[in-house]
Amino acid sequence: MVDSRFFTRCCTMNRQFWIIMLVLAAMVLAACGGGGAASAPTRGDVVVYVAVPLSGFQANGGQTVLGGVRLAAEQINRSGGLLGYRVVVRPLDDESDSDVAVAQIETIRAALAQGDQVIGVIGHLNSGQTLAGMEEYKDMPLLVITPTASEQSLTQQGYRNFFRVNANDAVQARVDAEFLVDKLQAKRIAVVHNDTEYGQGLAAALVSELQSRGAEVAVQLQVTEGQSRYADEVTRLKATDFDALFYAGYEIEAPYLRAELVEAGVTAPMLASDGAFLAATIDESNGTAEGMYVSAFAPSPRSVADAAWFEAYQAVEYRNPDTYSVNGYVGLQVLAEGVRKADSLDAGRVADALRSNAVTTLLQDLRFEQNGDLSEPKIWIYQVVDGEFQQVE
Repeated sequence: MVDSRFFTRCCTMNRQFWIIMLVLAAMVLAACGGGGAASAPTRGDVVVYVAVPLSGFQANGGQTVLGGVRLAAEQINRSGGLLGYRVVVRPLDDESDSDVAVAQIETIRAALAQGDQVIGVIGHLNSGQTLAGMEEYKDMPLLVITPTASEQSLTQQGYRNFFRVNANDAVQARVDAEFLVDKLQAKRIAVVHNDTEYGQGLAAALVSELQSRGAEVAVQLQVTEGQSRYADEVTRLKATDFDALFYAGYEIEAPYLRAELVEAGVTAPMLASDGAFLAATIDESNGTAEGMYVSAFAPSPRSVADAAWFEAYQAVEYRNPDTYSVNGYVGLQVLAEGVRKADSLDAGRVADALRSNAVTTLLQDLRFEQNGDLSEPKIWIYQVVDGEFQQVE
């Protein structure tokens, strides 16, 4: 017969032993990372808005940026989050319209008012919407990082919460003028541009750069944003003696202008601006894009990202990345690196951190001037070869 007190003592010691073993096992698992659950964000959510056209004629361009942001957020969250917070991406459709862009900012204000931790806006795609939006954003407790807006005056207004991951129009005009004059040996250049702030500003900067290099502007024409027929313009251009053509506008115009020029027998080389650096310029040109040049604010994804990045993008977006997916991805990388370097979600501290530190991105290390421009901005030149963009500069 067993003594009941001895049995009780044995059971108690046994339970204590297993409790100690379980605690030790938990400590080991924690030290080793404990798998995916242990590395998940635990401090709540931070919100990043992506303000780009998601409907209308520039929807594809906006989707390429949004896809890049979503991929960056997914990777941040899979690695423990941003200072332990889960990054939530909220799309905001500006419809390529400045009035709509400003009206949509009320959505962000409402989110802030209800206590959401909104840390930034990646946007806008176009300079016009960015210019309009900054008059509202400048007084809000968040950062604005544009992936592609290039109008020079954006960084001349004294905004303390604005940055861009692309070159401005002055840089693009200089590089494009050099390419036209030095590489293509053009002496008389036709300059065509759309009627947006972006198209007008870039064309003016290019004309100045061409003239400083001794080249002549043979003719300068303005077209309408989204225009798809160019019979009158092509007639005027054919009557002009020019040996190269520059187009400052978007992918919603460039392929149609290119098609009508080629079909009318114009053989002079054509260089389009960054706004046309999208697959639609090739796809919508009725087979005439071959040989044309396009300048760009980022390298093609295939030249900077590996197969794993492409697979990850496809898993998040269910489509292939397009050219400015890189810019959206880098935009969120910059914002996240600023937060980490500041060790804070405070917009002022994050902005100061970006102005005083290099940030590592898919486009290597980036540094910013006090006004929010890149310290060493770059422009890439591509040519359409065998139906694809191939880098030439």
